[in-house]
Amino acid sequence: MARLAALTQPTRSDWIFALRTVSAGLMALLVAYALKLDHPQWAMMTVFIVAQPVAGMVLAKGFYRLLGTLAGGVAAIGFTTVFGTNPWVLVTVLAVWIGICTFVSSLLRNPEAYGAALAGYTAMIIGLPSFGQPHLVVDLTVARCAEIVLGIVCAGLTSRLILPRLASDAIISRLKRCILDLATYAGGAFSGGDAATLSGLHRKLVADTQTLGEMRAYARLEAPSFAPRAHPVRRTIGQLLSALSAARTLHSHAAPRNAALLPVRSELQALVTELAARPGALDDTAPWVERLDAISAKARQMPEESVDQGDDRVGTVTRLIIAADFAEALKQVLRGLDALRAPVARPARSSRQPALVVHRDYPGALRNAVRAALATLLVAAFWLTTKWTEAAGTVILVAVVSSLFAARPNPVQVSWGFFKGTLLALPFAFLVGQIALPALPGFGWFMLFVVPILVPTALAMANPRYVGVATAFAINFLAFLSPHQAMTYDPGPFFAGSASILVGILLAIGVFIIVLPANPWLAANRIVRAMREDLARLCLHERVARRSAFESLAYDRINQLMPLVQNAGRKGDAVLGGGVAAVTVGLEILRLRGASQGQAIPSETALSIADFLRGLARELLFRAPGDPQTATVAVARQYAAAIARRNDAGELLQIAASLRIIAAAMDDFPDFFAKDKG
Repeated sequence: MARLAALTQPTRSDWIFALRTVSAGLMALLVAYALKLDHPQWAMMTVFIVAQPVAGMVLAKGFYRLLGTLAGGVAAIGFTTVFGTNPWVLVTVLAVWIGICTFVSSLLRNPEAYGAALAGYTAMIIGLPSFGQPHLVVDLTVARCAEIVLGIVCAGLTSRLILPRLASDAIISRLKRCILDLATYAGGAFSGGDAATLSGLHRKLVADTQTLGEMRAYARLEAPSFAPRAHPVRRTIGQLLSALSAARTLHSHAAPRNAALLPVRSELQALVTELAARPGALDDTAPWVERLDAISAKARQMPEESVDQGDDRVGTVTRLIIAADFAEALKQVLRGLDALRAPVARPARSSRQPALVVHRDYPGALRNAVRAALATLLVAAFWLTTKWTEAAGTVILVAVVSSLFAARPNPVQVSWGFFKGTLLALPFAFLVGQIALPALPGFGWFMLFVVPILVPTALAMANPRYVGVATAFAINFLAFLSPHQAMTYDPGPFFAGSASILVGILLAIGVFIIVLPANPWLAANRIVRAMREDLARLCLHERVARRSAFESLAYDRINQLMPLVQNAGRKGDAVLGGGVAAVTVGLEILRLRGASQGQAIPSETALSIADFLRGLARELLFRAPGDPQTATVAVARQYAAAIARRNDAGELLQIAASLRIIAAAMDDFPDFFAKDKG
């Protein structure tokens, strides 16, 4: 209970965010009044729509909101000009446009995805009121863009100038927390800690790497000077995953106590325990890097024959190499932290960094597009048939919700939260807009009534647990309130408009449930399949990929996988665990490819490695879950044992260790490394 209270208790940063957001909203509304804009509430609503705790996130969301609004406005002008005389053709074209924008949005990432979705439903928001009055569409577009620009400018200025929380600082803070969490996880893994606790930490670390990746894009928009540090962030995330995978493997395959393993394991455990426990441990990373270098060097030394290694010499070498990999990856993470805190100018490289390959879920995007277009068209047809004036609001809300939330892993849950926030806003808006302000007009009274409502709302927006409902409350409270300088008591239109909005959200939820319902596991399986294909390409492609390129690709896949399975219990944990293990498998494949091309190993060993990699590629591409494993894993262990029997050279023992690591990962997550039957 104490921990829950701490999580829900607003922090100083939360209060700053709340007061800053409300102040920016009031400023935007006041300027909108001064400029005599037709719908001043849109300026204030925009502030709450783009409001984010980090300045770079506000700028990014505001920038793409402006682009989306401009694109939607231009589309509305074009469609209305060409098809404005035929309402049925016009709504059909608008529905198709929403489908196209939803398709594009589903293939992109935030905040770009938000801008694409906005371009779709903005055309509907501007186009519908222009029915029968096409001459108004340009004026509506200009007015809407002006209102939104005003809100973006107010939100951006306040977030950047009033006690700003910069994305670059947030990245460093989050990375430091990740390092300490990794140290805590590794300390538990090396000492045989509680499995449930370790699983929770594992999940948290993977989620935090996803957040780091998102913040990287925001920081680049916030300050162009951050661009040179974008690659270190990406590389550091890959090293975090590599260290996490190595620690998990050492925990899953703990060996009997022997004299060769104990010194390295004990030194690693002591280091990570001290790192996690010492206040300010990351203020100076040099001592930790020096110790990790020494541990890595010791782990990579082949143990002497006289040292007790138990009955499995290759197993001992394998675990020592994994320990060395963990130490090396953690060292690179610490160096990445230093690079972010004190970037240095580097000479331009002759070759460009590898491009990040993004997985595009085309089947899922097509489903989202069809669903959004069909839902919008059906409700618009109802509106045109019945000629119910307020149904225009229903059409707009169906378009907004079915497009904006389409790509979420659980769109029904997100939309239901939006509905709850909207429903909760209704009585507050009625009391303030229909009762209080008509009796007590003026901006001073408006502030007195609205600030006590919006400040707690903004505090809730700063809490990840309540951000969805709170944001819906803030936006729709202002939409229902529709603040103008002269407020009047007119409950009929108020309740009619409110009802159309609520009905629109419920219809969109029904569409998500009935029309082509989303199955997150299908999307997750497509990403897992892409990860297996990545590994197969590493096995078969003539050119050996660079480690940094593979790590960038692997962490991108895991980032996409995380939101789909993170709330799926043990099944989701198994998929995420398999994803992180795939990083280890890929790195060991690269190690085998590099070794096989060297001059220090016999030709028959190189041929054996090539045969094994071809068999591994077949396993990854063709074996289905539940099917018996092929001989790949057994062959890996046989090759490793044969190498150990024939030769004690360090290079060959490292090859044997790589084979054992791959076999262990495939044994731990057999279904992940098998072709799904869908």
